[in-house]
Amino acid sequence: MDSLTQIVLGAAVGEAVLGKKVGNKAALWGGILGTIPDLDVLANPFLSELGGLIFHRSFTHSISFSVLFAPVFAWLIYKIIYKEKQDTFRGWLSLSFWALFTHPLLDCFTNYGTQLFYPFSNYRVALSSIFIVDMVYTLPFAVCLIIALFLKRESVWRKRWNTIGLTYSTLLLALTLVNQASARAAFKIQLHERGSSVERMTIQPFPFNMLWYCVAEETSGYQVGFHSVLSDMSDISFRYIPKNDTLREKYVNPETMEKLSWFSNGYYILEEKNKDTILFYDLRFGFLNMETDTSSKPAYFFTVELPNQKGADIHQRPPSGEDFKGEAFSSYLRDFWKRSWAIKDR
Repeated sequence: MDSLTQIVLGAAVGEAVLGKKVGNKAALWGGILGTIPDLDVLANPFLSELGGLIFHRSFTHSISFSVLFAPVFAWLIYKIIYKEKQDTFRGWLSLSFWALFTHPLLDCFTNYGTQLFYPFSNYRVALSSIFIVDMVYTLPFAVCLIIALFLKRESVWRKRWNTIGLTYSTLLLALTLVNQASARAAFKIQLHERGSSVERMTIQPFPFNMLWYCVAEETSGYQVGFHSVLSDMSDISFRYIPKNDTLREKYVNPETMEKLSWFSNGYYILEEKNKDTILFYDLRFGFLNMETDTSSKPAYFFTVELPNQKGADIHQRPPSGEDFKGEAFSSYLRDFWKRSWAIKDR
């Protein structure tokens, strides 16, 4: 999730753990600690582009990190910053652990994938039930927290407002899973009626959880489609996209291909740009133009150039090699609005 959401979650957790004892300091440190796992991006200048993709949401987003570093941060806060004048070490240890641990737990609900069990397993937990930035989740949560922080720490309503925010955020996450299950059922029914032989599928939402995107894998390609919760199942349309997996043999660095395949959870296609470069598209992140008309070529959000040279680094590029702004962005918003509200062209 975005940094603002993680700050709100961390602050609310901090308030729940120590707010009554230390006041707004608990929310302050909860918010700070809640953003620390995402500081793994500071390593990017020292990593290759591929290395940065692999490293993000690995150790700092694991249970191991929370267990190992919660005592460290608790000791710094308790011993160094407040010199044992604010609550107890045990209290700060509890706040540190839950502020750190709830960060990767929330990230597990997005589609990027979180290596929660690193270093014992590189399995990426990705429930894919909420968009990476969702103000429906964040804003009401933040309002409840702000109201709580303006009340006296002895006030019973301070705890109640913070509890309302935490309860709202938790129930909304549960609702996204329910919505996802409903959308998955709709996609499966339509794919079955089309006679599609689906081996596996992944679905994820756009902002506000109204519009869902499906990638269904077949033997030689994928069926991709969109479904709004406001539309009938009969309105779901799919577009077939071939894998072109034979191009893997032309790429001379199989290790890079294996890492990208792992990163994309196998939901990718390849395209030969020229004799020196192959393009890698991660289908989980969708494409710029939402048309299912096969006459238009999709402009994939996650596009990587694979230079046909051993040891050369990958290079991420914008959709279709163009900046995601101007008319391209406006067109995307129009498509998103129409599909979310099931508006048909007349």
